[in-house]
Amino acid sequence: MSGPTTRSVSTRRIVIFNVVFVAIALLLGGFFWSKRVGAESAPRHLTSSRRGGPRLLAKVMASTSAAPSAAPAPAPAAVPAPAASGEQDKASDEEALDKALDTAVPDKDGNLHQPNGKFHSPFASQHGKPVVAKVGFNLGAVHNYDIKSGTFEADFYVSLWSQTPMPHLDIEFVNGKIDYTDKLADKPTFKLWRFVGVFHSAPDLRKYPFDAQELQIEMEEDSSGTDAIKFEPVQEFTNLDSDFHIIGWDVAYVEARTLSHYFPDRFPHDDLYYHKYVFRLGIERFGTSAIFTVYVPAIVIVLISLMGMWVPPNEMEVRSNAGAPMLAAAVLFHFALIQSIPATAYLTRADKLMIGVYVALFLCMISTWCFFLVDEKRWDTVFRVARAVVPTVSVVVMALACIV
Repeated sequence: MSGPTTRSVSTRRIVIFNVVFVAIALLLGGFFWSKRVGAESAPRHLTSSRRGGPRLLAKVMASTSAAPSAAPAPAPAAVPAPAASGEQDKASDEEALDKALDTAVPDKDGNLHQPNGKFHSPFASQHGKPVVAKVGFNLGAVHNYDIKSGTFEADFYVSLWSQTPMPHLDIEFVNGKIDYTDKLADKPTFKLWRFVGVFHSAPDLRKYPFDAQELQIEMEEDSSGTDAIKFEPVQEFTNLDSDFHIIGWDVAYVEARTLSHYFPDRFPHDDLYYHKYVFRLGIERFGTSAIFTVYVPAIVIVLISLMGMWVPPNEMEVRSNAGAPMLAAAVLFHFALIQSIPATAYLTRADKLMIGVYVALFLCMISTWCFFLVDEKRWDTVFRVARAVVPTVSVVVMALACIV
């Protein structure tokens, strides 16, 4: 009587043990899956003085309302002299916008526009062909690249040169915020700056952990449209510093291009395009690091679980310990992986790998549970079939998870 009773108690303990571990795994899995599905867009670091802001719109509306009236304008209040270079640049911006508006005239509805030329925006240039400014870009360093937020710190030089004098420039970085500016040269046909700032580029994690990212720095002229100045990247002078490197990443390519940026209408006759210069740095994650930090631990979890296939049925407690605890370990390992990357609306290669791990572990646990569903006389048959089928199917599933 003691033999069956002891076996019955042991069986109940094994069932309870498996149920507890499966419940823990499901709870943890549901937690990180909810975080994965709820994809969050990383914040963009934008400057506060973008086109279409209160300053520009106020000028358009003020000039429009003043055009039909013949009453003299009130005397301007005294403006204190700017105490810093930032205030001087702001004053230059105001002066440049005023000059652009001087040639604008109201239409039949009283809205300012330029009657001549390709563009009718009140800020359109009336000085003939645009100046072609060639652009050189030297990236000195990239620090603190955070793939979870998509942000990085960059230290770089920008040079502009042209055959004819350039108009007043108000350089803005649309995907970042400049913390330090040093104007090294400011001639009518040649300009050179050094910038240090924080920028944002949305990561693409579909191939994570074998992912390649593209870090972009987008530079745009803020006060003059394509009718006044156009950027022309020069690949010969688009390069990296001699000792440039990013910890944990390898440089894949360096290139630059220009785009025409069109804004939705913000006021009547707002049809002016603005030229944008985009510097792109391609980086790739080191493959060796990806293999040993993601793939090796996942495969080890599966191998430990498959070792239970060779444990005989009379050692059921030992056999079950190779399944349920490994499932909990896999869930915790997967949870640790997703903490280093942002939430995405798609599956990464690491997610697909872990799905393969879960399938392999589930097959191992099913083979163990089968012993509780069949008569003891058929245990040897179940043992032989499970030992032949489960490892084979697990290898196929893991291979597909690594390839797809």
